[in-house]
Amino acid sequence: MPRAKGERRLEILQALAHMLEEPKWTGITTAALAKQLDVSEAALYRHFASKAQMYEGLIEFIEQSIFGLANKIAESEPEGRPQAAHLIEMLLAFAEKNPGMVRVMTGEALVGEHERLQVRMNQFNDRYEATLKQALRAGGEGGGAEDDAGAMAGALLRYAIGCLYQYAKSGFSRKPTEGLAAQRRYLGF
Repeated sequence: MPRAKGERRLEILQALAHMLEEPKWTGITTAALAKQLDVSEAALYRHFASKAQMYEGLIEFIEQSIFGLANKIAESEPEGRPQAAHLIEMLLAFAEKNPGMVRVMTGEALVGEHERLQVRMNQFNDRYEATLKQALRAGGEGGGAEDDAGAMAGALLRYAIGCLYQYAKSGFSRKPTEGLAAQRRYLGF
């Protein structure tokens, strides 16, 4: 029974994400991806016009997953600092469960690829920082001072990005949630 087009696209994205999980990862070629799937490169291009579109598919998965979960957190936790804490925990847990996505989130997998991919990940980071800032403002953090909520949101995002880099650079052995419970007091939540 032939696969539906959407199923093959998903299979290609899953294989790409799996290849990005390799601890001693190097850039991925469409030839290597085709070999992993046991198909021709032409078969890949029937589903994606370019490798950049494949990475865009991974970025879409990241965006939909993270912001979908962020919306649920915002609905269930009205207080600012606890909401921000849950947002950071969720981002780190997502990374831990999806190590291949970490290479995309940090931009490591996007080096040498189309510039628009890194721009899109930068926009993701900006949007996530705005989500943290909104949570902190809604909770009245910093005495209502916009600058305080923005500064704290920036610090929290930079902490999370550092955890993601460390996870990738350790070959995915140093978990991003490692030590979070003890570090929470230094993070302000």
